[in-house]
Amino acid sequence: MYPLLVKFDVFRKQPARKKSASNYIYRNVQNDDIMGNAYARAIKPDVMPGPDCVPTFDPMLGFESRKERVMIATVEEMESAKLPLEDRDYCAHKLLKYRACRADTFPFVYKCHHEKHDYLTCEYEDYVLRMKEFERERRLRERQKQIEKQGA
Repeated sequence: MYPLLVKFDVFRKQPARKKSASNYIYRNVQNDDIMGNAYARAIKPDVMPGPDCVPTFDPMLGFESRKERVMIATVEEMESAKLPLEDRDYCAHKLLKYRACRADTFPFVYKCHHEKHDYLTCEYEDYVLRMKEFERERRLRERQKQIEKQGA
């Protein structure tokens, strides 16, 4: 069976209405429905962790030594810089450096490209780490379910 292709408007994120324009893409609707987290949580709610779930397993399970992540920027620094809540993560100290550099070299903000690169790299690495933790939690839940199924 061939996947269903639907034309989507990139900017509006909805099905396209016009037939010819440069801002349309074709999306594979069949794979988007199957590969989504909502679909997986509906099929396996006991295995798939939710977006706000707390880890249920020991963080040292399977590791000999593992460092705990520590916030470098303090709450007072983030409040004084008026960082929005969505930016108060493990990369907040790099964002503060980037914003300070932009303020110091204002008309020439291109001079802060190193700070911007450091911040974006930190955000990407944080994202990858959170994905790995999510996948670890899901696999450990599946493993626990298989062990309980074999034991019963």
